[in-house]
Amino acid sequence: MSDNDDLPEAHELPIPPDAQQVGGHEVLRAFVVDGGLSVSLQRAFDEPHVWGVLLVDLARHVARIYAEEAEMTEEHAMAEIRRMFDAEWDRPTDPGETDPIN
Repeated sequence: MSDNDDLPEAHELPIPPDAQQVGGHEVLRAFVVDGGLSVSLQRAFDEPHVWGVLLVDLARHVARIYAEEAEMTEEHAMAEIRRMFDAEWDRPTDPGETDPIN
């Protein structure tokens, strides 16, 4: 029996097929834990503005999932994501903490 047998299971997503085939660099891992966000990330880019592109691309993927799995359009889902992004930007509900993990 290993020391990890008593730990709760973390429900992980699979690695994307293209990353399995040609490789890549994981830059962000996000989990919802007790209703809050827990992340592991690395700076990954020389300039912070690249994260803006990444976050918008991520929002588009999320909107497409809602368009396929829920009764809404991709445009409506994107608008809702942006509405809450702007609200959270202006008044964070929980700024959280960022601690280095080595």
